[in-house]
Order: sequence, then structure tokens, then C-alpha cells
Amino acid sequence: MVRIDKWLWAARFFKTRSLAKKNVEQGKIKVNGQRCKPARTVDIGDQISIKKSQAKWVVDVLELSEQRGPAKVAQTLYQETAASQKEREDQQLLNKLEYHSTPKPDGRPSKKDRREIQKFKKKF
Repeated sequence: MVRIDKWLWAARFFKTRSLAKKNVEQGKIKVNGQRCKPARTVDIGDQISIKKSQAKWVVDVLELSEQRGPAKVAQTLYQETAASQKEREDQQLLNKLEYHSTPKPDGRPSKKDRREIQKFKKKF
């Protein structure tokens, strides 16, 4: 049995254990559909949903580990569900399309442009 924050760190979802603990406390991690505390134990077969910025993973626990190892080993600790993988890919595509569709300025504003921006901001 392994604590959820240790497992998330060992599976490389978070860079540090304290980040994993913080996300668990904020309710961004659910085990079998329920919120949990950082000290909750994870068992093989549990389903964990992880919400991190815009990405969301739903993974099944295949192995337990308290030690952080290489990325190849970390990937063997879990298996992402097909629905979660498809949803994440769709979200990435949507983000890419949204990024390319927003207008971008040609360069930095000139001194005159900055003055106009400041004038505009002072009105509000």
C-alpha cells in the first residue's frame, strides 16, 4: 500500500511530492470517483482521475511504487483509459486551433502606441 501523493510523484504526474499533496488537498485528484486526502492509500485496480491545468487524465493503477524512477518505469505504474486519452487529444487539438485563430501583433508597440494604450487604460 502506498500513499496517493507518493504514488502520483513516483508516476511522474507531479514534479515534487509537495505539489502532489497540494493538488490532492485542493480536490483535483479523485480515487474511484471520490475526493481524498494525501495519506489515502492506493491499491492496484483503483481508478484515479487527475486534473492538472487544462489536462485531465483518468488512469487505472497497475503497479505500486514509493520511489521515483525513470520515466519508462513510471509509465508501467498506470494505464490511461481510452476515453480519457481521446478527450485529452481532442482538448489539445482545440487548444492548438484556438491559438492559431487568435490575432497576434506584428511586433512590440512603438512609443506612440504605448502612450495611446496608457491613455486608453486611464479612461477606465
